[in-house]
Amino acid sequence: MSERFIFTRHRTRCYHCGEDADQIIKAVSAQAQVICSACGATRIFIPRFESAGMGGTCTAIGCYELWTLEADGRCKNCGVTGPHGLAVGCGHLTTRCRNCGYTHFYRFNLEYMGKRSVGGADEVSAPPAP
Repeated sequence: MSERFIFTRHRTRCYHCGEDADQIIKAVSAQAQVICSACGATRIFIPRFESAGMGGTCTAIGCYELWTLEADGRCKNCGVTGPHGLAVGCGHLTTRCRNCGYTHFYRFNLEYMGKRSVGGADEVSAPPAP
């Protein structure tokens, strides 16, 4: 896949296996994933909407701790590679360009448990953007 928007890690306790492990966060236009590096538990989020100039975040408080992070990525709207705000919750994931405010809002869609750790996986399994 040629698009590489957000790819980062957040070390925390996994909701599934309970291990203190890196949670790998990958986001492209077509989907976002949060994957436990210890057990492979994966949450998949699909796009709900995109908007330019939207203030704040669109991530509701859910059943897990809300992660408020920052990661570098190339903005689809302004083309600048720079910091993006990330909010990862139980049922929603939001990315917002710090340069132009362009926001991607994803909603939770699917969860599955991997049989082994993801190791060095660095690509999101998603169809190409239209």
